[in-house]
Amino acid sequence: MTNKQILTQYWGYSQFRALQEEIIDSVLAGNDALALMPTGGGKSICFQIPALAKEGICIVVSPLIALMKDQVESLKGKGIKAIAIFSGMNYKEIDIALDNCIYGDYKFLYLSPERLSSDLVRERISKMNVNLFAVDEAHCISQWGYDFRPPYLRIAEIRELHPKTPVLALTASATPEVQKDIQEKLLFKNENAFKKSFARKNLSYIVLHEENKFERMLNILQHVPGCSIVYVRSRRKTKEISNYLNKHGIGANYYHAGLNTGERDLRQTAWVQNKYRVMVSTNAFGMGIDKPDVRSVIHMDVPDNLESYYQEAGRAGRDEIDSFAIILYTDNDILSLKQKSKSKFPPIEEIRKVYKSICNYLQIAIHHGEGISYDFDFADYINTYNLNAIPTYSALKLLSLAGYLSISDAVYQPSKLKFKVDSAQLYTYQVSNKKVDEFIKVILRSYGGVFDEYTSIFEKEIAKRTSSTVKQTVETLNKFKKQEILDYIPYKDSPQLTLTLSRVDDKDLIISKDILKTRKEQYERRVNAMSSYLNLSTRCRNMMLQNYFGETPDARCGTCDYCRARNKLDLNHIEFNKLTEKIKSILGENALSVQKLTKEMHVPQSEKGLKAIRWLVDQGKLVYTTGDKVAWNEKRLNEETNSELVPAEKQ
Repeated sequence: MTNKQILTQYWGYSQFRALQEEIIDSVLAGNDALALMPTGGGKSICFQIPALAKEGICIVVSPLIALMKDQVESLKGKGIKAIAIFSGMNYKEIDIALDNCIYGDYKFLYLSPERLSSDLVRERISKMNVNLFAVDEAHCISQWGYDFRPPYLRIAEIRELHPKTPVLALTASATPEVQKDIQEKLLFKNENAFKKSFARKNLSYIVLHEENKFERMLNILQHVPGCSIVYVRSRRKTKEISNYLNKHGIGANYYHAGLNTGERDLRQTAWVQNKYRVMVSTNAFGMGIDKPDVRSVIHMDVPDNLESYYQEAGRAGRDEIDSFAIILYTDNDILSLKQKSKSKFPPIEEIRKVYKSICNYLQIAIHHGEGISYDFDFADYINTYNLNAIPTYSALKLLSLAGYLSISDAVYQPSKLKFKVDSAQLYTYQVSNKKVDEFIKVILRSYGGVFDEYTSIFEKEIAKRTSSTVKQTVETLNKFKKQEILDYIPYKDSPQLTLTLSRVDDKDLIISKDILKTRKEQYERRVNAMSSYLNLSTRCRNMMLQNYFGETPDARCGTCDYCRARNKLDLNHIEFNKLTEKIKSILGENALSVQKLTKEMHVPQSEKGLKAIRWLVDQGKLVYTTGDKVAWNEKRLNEETNSELVPAEKQ
């Protein structure tokens, strides 16, 4: 089949989106490639189609467990064999899954990056017919990336197992230095980047300095129809804002990682099906959700960096229809953002204490625990040891950065089972145990593949079909497990913490002061870039973002808050720039009355000169002095020059 035939058969589309076909052709030609495509640009098709077009299996590395599970289920729904291996799976599950990838005609194996350090995984990958390595969220491999993760550095090592297999790296946001670093770290044979413009022509970026955020948010939602995502930083505020909106007649619900998985899934599905308009959420919501008709994304709190903001804002208008990305901020928001680096980067001694208490909490002995995943209740942990949540979580992230552990958000893993005996042995068992014969038949009729692989089951469903209770069903399954008839793994619904290395004495932890210092400096530079984006009111927002990500914009977007105000001047870009330069040259270091200034400008239409002057005064570029005169504001000019949006690694 041709690429388009595969696209039509499995996805129902007749045409590729921008860049997709070029990326697919390059990969099929055996080239390494970097695909830089904004949120909603269709990145997954870029590796899924070439993998289907060739013999063998595609290995996809991704840190997002929920997204991996969603993609696996989506592929299965299309009749494509796919499987995922991530934190929380036991040795037997992983062992059988890997064998199925070698012998079972699977097309996709999704792996979390932490799994790449496992000898078992590496040994089995060497036996697979791998047609493509796909690396999602590829900015995580770069030391300059805002979300650098050390396990990603192991990806290049698996290339040694299949040196002729191409690598496709994918990310939604990366500055030029990060793009270059990704290709170097993944050992690209030649630089080969495909970049979709960061300009979103249908997305209006609006920045509003607002003290009464709730009222302004309500006003926006009353005037902008359609569904919306409202982002906040705390779980408490998700519920508070949701209640506020419902009270004022706007259907809303809230979402955060603290809700159990079943409740999160219900709320997400209801919102996708337009059962209510607004989802109020922490940044735990949105990744991988394919809802194209989001008309507005409103940030009630300021994100840490422009990379995160661009991705979150980009969840609006994925159907290419006009939409809005709005930030509501106060001066205090910027101050708080700049002060966060203290809690984000606790002292090394504090990091050691957190490591020790974590291992004690999970009852992990010295020299044990490597590669094992543990259910981890963060709230219970900090309450047990009376710890402050923010610096403690930051210490966990830094321990992850140092390569000692990894932690994933709560992901629902349904109960699973696999028969340990073959069909003949099971039949003999059924004949000898008539009381459970019908129970076993229900399992066999309800679930396929239970002799070959771990299969997801639902105890409630089995109980209903066997006219028993869920408790009795679980007891029967555990009885079978004890008799070694089958292996039964109860469901999980909690975050997973995995020790990447065996536990060491906390005094032996190696935490590089230089690395911490570098990461802190990078964080602060990104915060400064975010602050500049908010404070600069004299430049097109879309152009500012394009510049940050290394593009040279050709024109104003015409729809952001800056451009909307400029449009009211009735002056085109060339006219406005000429008038501004003329005003600057006339004034120099002097101050003149508006009347005298307009006279010396010699503008045929004096109204245009007045409009330009008023605009420059409103933006703080011109200031009034004594005697009702105006002067060029050198302080403002210097502030703008020093506040250009420069990627963190360039500053």
